[in-house]
Amino acid sequence: MGSISNYSHSRMDTGYYEDQSFSLFDIHILVPVTIISILLFFFGVSGNLITILIFKRSQEMRTTVNMYLSSMALSDTLIFLGLPSDLYRIWKYRPYIFGDFLCKFLIYLSETCTYCTILHITTVSVERYFAICFPLRAKVTITKCRVKWVILALWGCSLLSAGPVLFLFGVEERNGSQPQASQECKHMERAARTGLLETMVWVSTIYFFLPMLCLTLLYGLICRKLWRSRQRLRGRQAASRKRYHAQTVKMLAVVVLAFVLCWLPFHIGRILFAQTEIILYDLTQYFNLISMLLFYLGASINPILYNIMSQKYRRAMSKILHHKQTWLCRRLTRSEKVSSESTELCSFT
Repeated sequence: MGSISNYSHSRMDTGYYEDQSFSLFDIHILVPVTIISILLFFFGVSGNLITILIFKRSQEMRTTVNMYLSSMALSDTLIFLGLPSDLYRIWKYRPYIFGDFLCKFLIYLSETCTYCTILHITTVSVERYFAICFPLRAKVTITKCRVKWVILALWGCSLLSAGPVLFLFGVEERNGSQPQASQECKHMERAARTGLLETMVWVSTIYFFLPMLCLTLLYGLICRKLWRSRQRLRGRQAASRKRYHAQTVKMLAVVVLAFVLCWLPFHIGRILFAQTEIILYDLTQYFNLISMLLFYLGASINPILYNIMSQKYRRAMSKILHHKQTWLCRRLTRSEKVSSESTELCSFT
């Protein structure tokens, strides 16, 4: 889920905004943020579902790289399940009306998908490194069957890593307030006092920055390999293989760059939340709001990048859309024909 839900609003327990209504921001901020969020939800869910459909339906798109990207699109789609709850909370952070189960589940799902996306990006980059730098070994080692097992392992690792979130977050009531009006979906004070909150912040930070370090190293090695092999390649087939590798690496590098730019504020916001004092409350909350929008932008931007950078993706998408349009036209023609026959029958009788 977005940064608003992950960080909670523990500063409210201090009474810092006691005189305000239960909204975190002014209406002139909430309205454009809501409109942007709805647009991101529409483009993100539809774009990622189309991506999954393309990789499943199109024969030429069923590569090991696209198997990872398809699984990552599923992860990005699931992230948007938390957007309605996040929007509700920035409009009215208490009382939380969705119950303790949804509070825990949505934050857990968001954390799981965040870890899963990071692991997918890292794994597909490692695969490209082996495919380019050790092509013969990769041809034997990297198979579709093994990739399926790797994807299952990535999801399993993400589910386990996010497990402590279930014990950290929940619906709690403010002390000295009426129970129904004071319920908040936030980190629980008892769990936070055990150090679990700080532990999860550091786990999330390591999950982000360590893969980014690995990705920087991997793409540096890949670029060096492609640069050195440029002079040695001869023949049409070798040149075609080089162009394919270069195009794939370029697209993945842009995906990684978009991921870093969109999700870096999200993780910086977590560190600020864990470290800052109440004097920076306004700054951290507005920063968290921007981080939330960038977080959901990061979950919706990949299909756009694929469409811009991959001719195969555009061709497969046009085929699917054309097939759907043809199917709709046939169905409409068939229904009109049935309606016409029933009208003739009625007039005959």
